[in-house]
Amino acid sequence: MSLTRSTLVAICVAACGAGAAQAQTSPAAAAASAPHQDFSFFVTSAGKGQGANLGGLSGADAHCQQLAAAVGAGHKTWHAYLSTQALDGQAAVNARDRIGTGPWFNVNGALVARDVGHLHGDVLEESRIGNALNWTTALTEKGTPVKRTGDVPNEHDILTGSQPDGRAFTDAGDHTCRNYTSSAAEGSVQVGHFDRTGRVPTALSWNSAHGSRGCGQANLVSTGGAGLLYCFAVR
Repeated sequence: MSLTRSTLVAICVAACGAGAAQAQTSPAAAAASAPHQDFSFFVTSAGKGQGANLGGLSGADAHCQQLAAAVGAGHKTWHAYLSTQALDGQAAVNARDRIGTGPWFNVNGALVARDVGHLHGDVLEESRIGNALNWTTALTEKGTPVKRTGDVPNEHDILTGSQPDGRAFTDAGDHTCRNYTSSAAEGSVQVGHFDRTGRVPTALSWNSAHGSRGCGQANLVSTGGAGLLYCFAVR
């Protein structure tokens, strides 16, 4: 069946119009999905899948950097919020000393903390008020919420290896799964609760709620996590 000239013109106009409309809406859609210009904090949307074996601090930082780059924020330098313990001749590292000075905002531009003191409640007034890190602001780099207490599965445990003040543990216990190089069933890593809730007395702590039941992926899952990390843009 042959088409008339008028029919062909109508089809062309409709197709061209649809293409033009799509071209006009694409930049707006891209802008809507882009992170806020102040984006400087997120919870990783996924762990590395090897339990607490992150490849050390460098491997954890690379994971943060890779996820940030995937959403258009790779031009910033990202570090994982992790402390290490003095081990094998290496000095301890405090998580609070490796994340910059702030302020930090989530992917939507919501304030999480003004500075290191505000993040950790260093002074009495800051401690009373608290920072703004909670289940509504601790979003992934994609802007999605993390599974919290009550969700299936619960993934509210975030690896930190830190004491509440953001510093490394100094006792003889293993609180970092051998500085994030072990995925064995034994050992432990200190975790925080991004949703500030749970059944232990320290459950309200975002960075030092309790230790994991081991270092393997299955151990982290059974404790209430997935090997997720806090990532901060260093300024």
